[in-house]
Amino acid sequence: MEVTELLLVSLLLALLALLIVAVAVQGRKRWNKKSGKQRDDKKNNGVFFPKYHVHRKQKQRYHKEKPHQHIFVHALLAATLKSHGGNITSMDFSNNGKYLATCAEDRTIHVWSTKDFLQREHRSLRVNVKLDHATLVRFSPDCRALITWLANGDTIRVFKMKKKEDGNSTFQPMAEDFPKRHKAPVINIGIAETGKFIMSVSSDTTIIIWTLKGEVLSIINTNQMNNTYAVISPCSRFVGSCGFTPDAKVWEVCFSKSGQFREVTRAFELKGHTAGIHFLAFSNDSCRMATVSKDGTWKLWATDVEYKQQQDPYLLLTGTYDEAVSEPCILALSPDAQVLALASSNNIRLYNTKHGEEEENFNKVHEDRVAEVTFDTTGRFLASCGDRVVRVFHNATGQKAIVEEIRGLLKRAPTETTRQRLNQQLVQAQATLKRLGAVKV
Repeated sequence: MEVTELLLVSLLLALLALLIVAVAVQGRKRWNKKSGKQRDDKKNNGVFFPKYHVHRKQKQRYHKEKPHQHIFVHALLAATLKSHGGNITSMDFSNNGKYLATCAEDRTIHVWSTKDFLQREHRSLRVNVKLDHATLVRFSPDCRALITWLANGDTIRVFKMKKKEDGNSTFQPMAEDFPKRHKAPVINIGIAETGKFIMSVSSDTTIIIWTLKGEVLSIINTNQMNNTYAVISPCSRFVGSCGFTPDAKVWEVCFSKSGQFREVTRAFELKGHTAGIHFLAFSNDSCRMATVSKDGTWKLWATDVEYKQQQDPYLLLTGTYDEAVSEPCILALSPDAQVLALASSNNIRLYNTKHGEEEENFNKVHEDRVAEVTFDTTGRFLASCGDRVVRVFHNATGQKAIVEEIRGLLKRAPTETTRQRLNQQLVQAQATLKRLGAVKV
């Protein structure tokens, strides 16, 4: 009997112990669930996310999204050059027409072969800009050096071509950069075709004329409130500038017969706009200039005048553009001055400079605004940059101008030999237009 009572007591104690353990485990589970929910609520600002959703968010955190691809299609688009990883800020064709140099915010410069423009692959030579990036790039006259403006260094750096051991070429920076002399942001640089001087212009009223070694020859005060652009003429005699005032100013950079620098003197002015001038450009022979103004017009000028005899440049043509007057505009003049390209925002318009009519338009060429637009030395191509690519267009407007000019010459041809030669040129020009898809040839 005592043994039975003892077993019964032991059994009851065991059941009581199991009950206590079960209650403790159940209480711990409830506590963990409650405290875990509070931590999740605090982490998610009181918003509950399912576990699978949180896990997906964590995965997306490490996913690298592809950059948005801006799509542009046009019948006259000859090539799209892609290699830069940042926005392209400047470009320049070489004098021999063989190369195009581009610089971008990705700390690189690329030199492209123009003979590849119509090919499937577009090759380029990459030049690294250490610890900085170039905002402007220009070819030297012999194409063996690149003159650049550094964004962070606020100075000119020259890259010279050198041969590598494998026989290929590269561009290496000179040992020293130019001294810092500008106090405001630089908006353009250039080098004279004669190789005698380099020009830099800032957004205040300063233009500096340098030697190729970085010595200051002259500092020009434009007295234009602020500069919007300045450029060296292809003949290397002049520097033209524009800005807040409605007049464009042109200076002559004078050298002696022995090549020694003498002085910079005022040559002439282009007067006719009623508001500040955005941009200006020279034709290849420096006998024509084009300007575009805030007043909503662009003008073509004849500048082959005897300004030393007090002869003023004269206006050849005035055209209008349909962009907002407040929107900054840049332009390019074809080498033969037959075509004017006007870029505003991310749109480009092409005008025939004989009649002033708009003949072609390219809308939304780049995702960002057009940074620079330029013709190649032959006038066959027009290039623009503005985001990470360069768009190269066939200059169909220039071909139409050639056809029109040849037809005019045919009417005045003095001999049969001349007429035969002009007819042959006309057939070739019309065939080119037909290949480009021109409606009327």
